[in-house]
Amino acid sequence: MIQLSLYTTMGCHLCTQLEALVAALANQKVWLHHIEISEDDALVERYGVRIPVLMDSNGNELDRGFELERLSDWLRERGWLDEVALAGFVAPPDTTEPVGAYERDGRRFLG
Repeated sequence: MIQLSLYTTMGCHLCTQLEALVAALANQKVWLHHIEISEDDALVERYGVRIPVLMDSNGNELDRGFELERLSDWLRERGWLDEVALAGFVAPPDTTEPVGAYERDGRRFLG
């Protein structure tokens, strides 16, 4: 199990996005220890403009982990990246037409 600390604050939508990405890209279960920075002036000073910040058990930090490339590189360096899951994020979308689809009066319908 991967154990990480997440420096966050209440209502941080980027933190929520990062949590979802970590869970989706990790090659094993992830346990996140949430550290609320707003309750500690020193933490606000250190992380206030940098959250969300992930920290591994060795104290290595990742700023802006909600950026897919940064997060995937950070996880890969530690041997925690699920390459197949990453490929699903970066693969081009399937653009094949659905079977039975047709267009009438400028509107598209599925058959």
